[in-house]
Amino acid sequence: MKSKKDKEEKQKKIEIITVDKSNTQKKHKPKLIVKQNKPEKKEDINIVYYDKNQNKTINKKKIAVIIVFIIFLLCCLGVFLLYASNVNVRNFFDYKILRKDIEENNLKTIEIQDPDKSTIIAYSKYIAIMKESNLELYNSSGKKEISLKIQISTPALSKSGEYLLIAEENSSKAYLIQDNIIKWEKDLDGDISRVTVNENGYSAVVLSGTAYKSVIVLYDNSGSEIFKTYLSSTIAVDVDISQDNKYLAFAEVNTSGTKVQSNIKIISIEKAKTTPSDAIIYTYNANSNELVIDIKYQKNKLICRYDDSICKIENNENTVISNLKEQSKKYTFSSIELYNNAVQTLETSKGLFSYKTDVEILNTVTQKTNVYTFDGVTKKLYTYGDKMAFNLGTEVHFINTNGWLVKKYTSTKEIKDIVITNSIAGIVYRDKIEIINL
Repeated sequence: MKSKKDKEEKQKKIEIITVDKSNTQKKHKPKLIVKQNKPEKKEDINIVYYDKNQNKTINKKKIAVIIVFIIFLLCCLGVFLLYASNVNVRNFFDYKILRKDIEENNLKTIEIQDPDKSTIIAYSKYIAIMKESNLELYNSSGKKEISLKIQISTPALSKSGEYLLIAEENSSKAYLIQDNIIKWEKDLDGDISRVTVNENGYSAVVLSGTAYKSVIVLYDNSGSEIFKTYLSSTIAVDVDISQDNKYLAFAEVNTSGTKVQSNIKIISIEKAKTTPSDAIIYTYNANSNELVIDIKYQKNKLICRYDDSICKIENNENTVISNLKEQSKKYTFSSIELYNNAVQTLETSKGLFSYKTDVEILNTVTQKTNVYTFDGVTKKLYTYGDKMAFNLGTEVHFINTNGWLVKKYTSTKEIKDIVITNSIAGIVYRDKIEIINL
């Protein structure tokens, strides 16, 4: 049952009276209009005075906030465009504002106990130390997460995404590791000379020491064999698998003649399952003076690096995209192990014992070239994903495929080696590894 107080509250009427402040000089009072059920008592009427100009004030504030926000966005866009297009502006932001320069002893560190027996590997989100049949995985904070038992001493390895394919070079043992677990392990019939894995875990192994000069074996991510390819007169120097698992490409050399002949062949994986004799769908015979070094699938394109050029095979057409033997230029390093890019370094003398290096990054899709320049000479180049590391001895430049600096590392002593993925890098010394998050 409703109380008396509830009934009284129900009878109260709220009337909104609009007051126009522009007419406040008038002496009459605003009229009160009661549309229904006239209350019995005056105190039962709640009168709310509403200023219709209040909405205008609120709207003006909203507009002002929006204008300020748009100006802020335009300023940010302007700064970004300057950063992207002007090297001097970019250098100022990198070193003065973004503080991309870092020094030795200011990072997380992994201690190396037996440097002569240890092999350092970076893959996925880990820095790994392989020694005495163990693969110890460390995270970006330098903390050991897990140790995997593997019987490898001299590794042949390939990494892609969260997968690491690692094998005993010139022996028969192979393992596929997915993140921090061993997906499969095998003892193969032959000596392993080359391995590759794609981001889906499909793996290919090149074997020698059999009745054939080379045998290529393809496995799916569960370790099931898909097919074998036998090369009786040529040697497979590299192999790669497309990202959609549709094609396997291999580079071969024929050394039986007076000149070395390099060939590139592409196999349809689907045809290889059913009609192996028709599985090779494309063959490119390089010029007799071209020596193939390695190949890499970048989406649906096969990028091929020779000793004198970089080529692209797309839609069964071979196109030269870079000449590494121009007479007027001194190219020292090159790599195709990147996402949709190839990189090459060009050294130029600045005077007596003084050099500068131009890093030319060629987009294999748009053909656009980005350039990053630093003083000094590169001792070794490391590439993975969209990141590159240039070791100058006591200085390392990490850059991305836009040609922008990611990190600059400076050391007081000579750097032994660098390991790199798309998100993490390790600066390797004899007794420690310093970890850099990229």
